[in-house]
Amino acid sequence: MFTGIVEEVGAVAETRPGGLTIRASKVMDGLKVGDSVSVSGACLTVTRRDGESFAVDAVPETLRRTNLGALSAGSLVNLERAVPVGGRLDGHVVQGHVDGTGEIESIRNDGQALMVEIRAAESVMRYVVEKGFVAVDGASLTVVECNEERFSVTIIPHTRERAIMGSWKAGDEVNIEVDILAKYVERLVAAGGRPSHGRPLWTY
Repeated sequence: MFTGIVEEVGAVAETRPGGLTIRASKVMDGLKVGDSVSVSGACLTVTRRDGESFAVDAVPETLRRTNLGALSAGSLVNLERAVPVGGRLDGHVVQGHVDGTGEIESIRNDGQALMVEIRAAESVMRYVVEKGFVAVDGASLTVVECNEERFSVTIIPHTRERAIMGSWKAGDEVNIEVDILAKYVERLVAAGGRPSHGRPLWTY
């Protein structure tokens, strides 16, 4: 599990069929083979590491759901290690299971912040609500406004400086993970409050 608070920006050192090698510094502290790392919002398992970089695999399902297949050597990625038990949950519950991608339609200055508008598929937008949570490229953000086709988020100066949001531009593809609670609520409501075993989850 992650919080959506980006720890550092890493750089892709190498791409290979089914995997990436990423240069990093802060997240290397204590990182070992088998650990989970959020790479621009996608939860990936460390398969190899040295003093300056780590390698991860990217299976076909990951490549279908994310923008990782478009990365090349030199591409920048947001990085976050899994939150430890007892750690501070400063963002929101982020699984690192990307639901799909969106496209940045516009970026404009909003005081010292940036206002970013992102278009996404209906399968994503159905779970996006005003003032709700959304993870974009692994960063926990608050939805400012939304409709059936797009939503907007504001990027504070701190996030702009410490994550890849500072290099975003119109037309970029971004990874999106919606709030997992919204998906569970939808499923339970559709089932009339009954899980697969048929017994109600609540009584009146």
